[in-house]
Amino acid sequence: MDLTLAEYRAIAEFRHRIRLFLHFSEEQARSTGLEPQQHQLLLAIKGLPEGEKPTISEISLRLQLRHHSTVELVNRLAAKGLVKRSRSGADNREVLIELTRSGAALLRRLALAHREELQTAGTELSKALAAALRKSRKLEHSKLEHAKLEHTKGDTEAA
Repeated sequence: MDLTLAEYRAIAEFRHRIRLFLHFSEEQARSTGLEPQQHQLLLAIKGLPEGEKPTISEISLRLQLRHHSTVELVNRLAAKGLVKRSRSGADNREVLIELTRSGAALLRRLALAHREELQTAGTELSKALAAALRKSRKLEHSKLEHAKLEHTKGDTEAA
């Protein structure tokens, strides 16, 4: 079954709202001298789920980057004094990436700006997501109702 024009519009609006937020985020990062992926790496380190270690592999997974690309981002951030590498206490072979004081302070400034933006833009983003999901649920409900009618029709014809 195809999508309705309303569903396309709901998905497009949601995508537009995501892009507005991402544009804001990219501009904020650049205003501090960071590339957007560098900001994302700092945030990925600070925001790792409990129990996850800030290794190159884990950060690569979180950012959906190849290992070597993450290494290069870490190298550039280390050169700026925003991250540092350290050996794991549990396994000396394991290298962990940590924010420096400067990196943590910069990330904090960016995170505060993002939180403020989400307090305003987040409402519209949430509305757009809800509309896209609502259209999707209506389509699924319509498919179920159609299938039930077809099934009932088949039972009636068989009798």
